[in-house]
Amino acid sequence: MEQIVGRMMAKAGLIGISTARCHSASRSGAVIAAALSAVLAWTPAASARAAPESFADLAAKLLPSVVNVSTSQQVKPGSQSQSERRRLPEMPQFPPGSPFEEFFREFFDRNRPDSSPRRTTSLGSGFIVDASGLVVTNNHVVADADEVTVILHDDTSLKAEIVGRDAKTDLALLRVKSSKPLPALKWGDSDTARVGDWVLAIGNPFGLGGSVTAGILSARQRDINSGPYDDFIQTDASINRGNSGGPLFNMAGEVIGVNTAIFSPSGGSIGIGFAIPSALAKPVIQQIKDYGRTRRGWLGVRIQGVTDEIAESLGLGRARGALVASTSDKGPAAEAGILAGDVVLTFDGRDITDMRRLPRVVAETPINKRAKVVVWRKGKEMAFDVKVGELDEREEAEQVAAVPRGDAKPTTAEALGLSLSSLSGELKQKFSIGDDVNGVVVTGVSANSPAAEKGVRAGDVILEVGQEEVKSPADVAAKVEEARRANRKSLLLLIDRQGDLRFVALRIDKG
Repeated sequence: MEQIVGRMMAKAGLIGISTARCHSASRSGAVIAAALSAVLAWTPAASARAAPESFADLAAKLLPSVVNVSTSQQVKPGSQSQSERRRLPEMPQFPPGSPFEEFFREFFDRNRPDSSPRRTTSLGSGFIVDASGLVVTNNHVVADADEVTVILHDDTSLKAEIVGRDAKTDLALLRVKSSKPLPALKWGDSDTARVGDWVLAIGNPFGLGGSVTAGILSARQRDINSGPYDDFIQTDASINRGNSGGPLFNMAGEVIGVNTAIFSPSGGSIGIGFAIPSALAKPVIQQIKDYGRTRRGWLGVRIQGVTDEIAESLGLGRARGALVASTSDKGPAAEAGILAGDVVLTFDGRDITDMRRLPRVVAETPINKRAKVVVWRKGKEMAFDVKVGELDEREEAEQVAAVPRGDAKPTTAEALGLSLSSLSGELKQKFSIGDDVNGVVVTGVSANSPAAEKGVRAGDVILEVGQEEVKSPADVAAKVEEARRANRKSLLLLIDRQGDLRFVALRIDKG
């Protein structure tokens, strides 16, 4: 159909040229134009929206709700280390009256250990989310500030207090007092935004004040290694220094992101900017508003990713979900009956597409809520009812299990490449293995073997093979033969390394 329409449009174009020269061709042009209209009417409407003729009306509506955030901080004298101070050169000599003399004197006086304290300022962006005076910005904009000032679109300056901050998502909430209601913005649904949709960014780049840039949503679910809940929107709308904390809008004028970072070798925009999606930002801001801090849900599991090999070894079909490496004693998951080796497929009705999604979904779940968790265990789905706990900093650091080096790298080696031995007092002492550990100890790993590729090393203790306990090398060998007879391509091992549990999928041959 597209080829047909294309050909008809091409013909119509030729006739269009002809009609400028020959009036008699108008009837033919009308006939083909009518035919083209009929074809287009028959063709299903395209779902993509046309580019707007102008962003002017939308920008005029949104600009009053976007603010500049100015911060100041007192810097103590001599804040440089001794090595930094030693690297400072002597002040150069200039002719009397040289314009450079005053500049360099100020620089060197400022960096002397006995100089007076000074104040530094920085600029960022923010946006109003409540008419009473609540303003959203980035945590890194206000983290070290002694004073914070919000400058409205009409240049009104208002002192701001920090209601709360969250370093994990780089979000902060400010409060200002105004004699009149402020124009507040509405949150949009970032989950419904699609790659290719038009977006608008407004902020305070380089301190220039409200600046509007437009682009498209370039990608979703970007992990830029800035925190445990990375799930950034990528956009090519120009974002520069000073845009941090500003809003990213959809074409309905709703906030679907908080502009946070850019990827740039030079520090300027090269068309790769990142925004915190509203689906993540909105609940965090609401928690800060309600409690002055974040209150995240806690499941009580240590998890790792599901590779293709692990999925195959578990009969899962395709790589998805989050593999439970261990559970916390008396944690929500353990009390509900979830075990190490289970793969979490859904949590509270939301699909867990990969390991990174589970911590975020759990964190967003209200504390003490009863959530249904569906896991994959021994070839079938099982459901558990979990009462969500509250996450603390220590528990958060333990959520993701340490994965052996090269866990995601596939291998086609024909043997596991392991030398095994039953646990003995001598081996426990040699490898510092706890007395309460039971299993099969790895005494050697062949070079270039599947085990070596996956980071297995001497001293590791194999607790389970194929989700069944093993207590001797013969048990491991039997499991390998059983997998071969079942034409399995890989075998899942649960390994204990100095109390750190993790699953490793090793490729096996068919015998």
